Amino acid sequence: MNLLFSINDKFVTQLATVLLSIKLNTQAQEFNVYVLQKDKLKRTDDLERVCKQLGMNYFPIKVNDQLFNKAPVTDRYPTTIYYRLLAHRLLPQDLHKILYLDADVLCINDLSSLYETSLDGYLYASAIHTNLTNTTEVINKIRLQNFDADGYYNSGVLLMNLDTIRKKVKDTDIFNYIRTHTLLLPDQDVLNALYGRYIKSVPDQLYNFDTRKGGIYETISFGEWTTDWVMRNTVILHYCGRDKPWLPTKNSGRYTALYKNYFQMTNKLISAALLLSPEEVN
Repeated sequence: MNLLFSINDKFVTQLATVLLSIKLNTQAQEFNVYVLQKDKLKRTDDLERVCKQLGMNYFPIKVNDQLFNKAPVTDRYPTTIYYRLLAHRLLPQDLHKILYLDADVLCINDLSSLYETSLDGYLYASAIHTNLTNTTEVINKIRLQNFDADGYYNSGVLLMNLDTIRKKVKDTDIFNYIRTHTLLLPDQDVLNALYGRYIKSVPDQLYNFDTRKGGIYETISFGEWTTDWVMRNTVILHYCGRDKPWLPTKNSGRYTALYKNYFQMTNKLISAALLLSPEEVN
């Protein structure tokens, strides 16, 4: 199972939390963890030790900014927004499929069902976040002019068909679109505007559950998607928004305590990993 992340040093512990949650809840023979990074992470040793403890293979991918020398780059559009969109250029060419995950997710059931989703005829698989109305969806379709797409996909969980992406996703198309449009969420807007019609929709209540909207999920499912249902069936919880569960704030969301438990286990794992000798790490 190939996993992709893009982080800086501020999110090493969060990434380790995602990995721990995947390891505890997913049956897979081998995990390969690819991490896109502008500069070598200062906490590389921590991440390597954690992956060693979890039996995962760690592959850092240092991004050469020369790839973006023709890209529009500003304070609003830094080079990092291109990493996810051009991952197929940055990853080894012998990779065929990879699952990109934001560092603010938690895996609470087996990830294999998502990873094994067929991508025949599609570039990506992703989820459209549930809402009580379709007003936002209509606005996004007007704003991005992608009326034939199913909706506005969240790119925080993105299964990639790398072989097909390499054939159809072009740097110049992405650079030109950003150059000629005003975007709210740059990389996500580009993904939806240019490639929304080539994204396979997967149910967000299973694979990209917005933890802010527990009440909405229950309402639209007529009381079926309760917390108990989520714990049995949902694969990925996504802690969207500003009130991140690892922050020492008064975040009383129904899934905050669950994240804090995994986060605490991860800190213990990191502490234990520090006790490994260099020989054990290597």
